[in-house]
Amino acid sequence: MPQTLYIASVWILPVLLAITLHEAAHGWVAWKLGDNTAKSLGRVTFNPLKHIDSFGTVVLPGMLLLSGAPFLFGWAKPVPVDIRRLRDMKRGMVLVAAAGPASNLIIAYIAALMFHLVQFIPAPFNFWVAENLANALTINIVLAVFNMAPIPPLDGGRVAIGLLPRVLAIPLARLERYGIFILIGVLFGLPFVGDLIGVNLNVFPWLVGAPVQFLSNVIAQAAGVI
Repeated sequence: MPQTLYIASVWILPVLLAITLHEAAHGWVAWKLGDNTAKSLGRVTFNPLKHIDSFGTVVLPGMLLLSGAPFLFGWAKPVPVDIRRLRDMKRGMVLVAAAGPASNLIIAYIAALMFHLVQFIPAPFNFWVAENLANALTINIVLAVFNMAPIPPLDGGRVAIGLLPRVLAIPLARLERYGIFILIGVLFGLPFVGDLIGVNLNVFPWLVGAPVQFLSNVIAQAAGVI
């Protein structure tokens, strides 16, 4: 039990910070571009309680973490955006969607910079702080990379819809209602089938893991910690 509590203590803060700023960034950019829907509902806030989905943010990630799963998966309550209110709908949709992953990369860079302060923190608290910062670096980069996959309703899907010509954007937009099932199938269904037939069908390491490793190295070097 003490080990479980310690693991939770070094993950809860980074996860809450990551999802809170991610969702708040969507709402803030939408507000600045003409849509005050999220602002009027109190979603442009640093209060994590406004963004937490009880199952997607707490139960599912907690079960995966405590079970020793090789990756975390979850979601927050989506920030409502009315693209019809945006001053430039197509450009605005791209910027609103990209704001979430962009905020995660900024948090990751700040976490990397803060490693320079760990040496000034007394032991053993410095080790706990370092683990929180390491997890903040990792979870924010994972969120940024994962959310930029070009599958709606992920942010990358909405960015793609906004950038693609209409003939390609419309079929992609129609996938949104099935997007979550596609993701579950790719992340969980393929590995399960692969185990049954003796073939490694886990695409997560190269789809997300490789870009995460690359960005982690880039951010750590930019922050001067490696």
